[in-house]
Amino acid sequence: MKTRKPHAALFVALPLLVAAWWGGVEWADNPPATATVTMTNMLKFAPDTLYIEPGTEVTWENTSLLAHTVTADPELASVEGSVMLPDGAAPFDSGTMDPEETFTHVFNEPGTWRYFCIPHEGAKMVGTVIVE
Repeated sequence: MKTRKPHAALFVALPLLVAAWWGGVEWADNPPATATVTMTNMLKFAPDTLYIEPGTEVTWENTSLLAHTVTADPELASVEGSVMLPDGAAPFDSGTMDPEETFTHVFNEPGTWRYFCIPHEGAKMVGTVIVE
């Protein structure tokens, strides 16, 4: 019975191919930063202030029994001070989020973002994201 020896080229090429592929995946060493904010039955965003770096993806989870929104749009606010956006930043709004739904937004612009929940704005359900 004849046995075959593995080719030396395979032992050289395979690790190089794996390294090339792995290096081609930009986030392999630095996955995108993420953060989570929950919306509670006590009409709060938890945490109410979040410090993140630019490019961080924030997900809001409605863990309450009530519908909520995540709104950073001055045109939709009825209480002064509910919204603050960095210069040049585009507003956003999740729309109505029923219990167990989520909404995600990526924060690229540095600065302070203040947002609120439309149905509970009067109860001061506001949150802040500080991108630095």
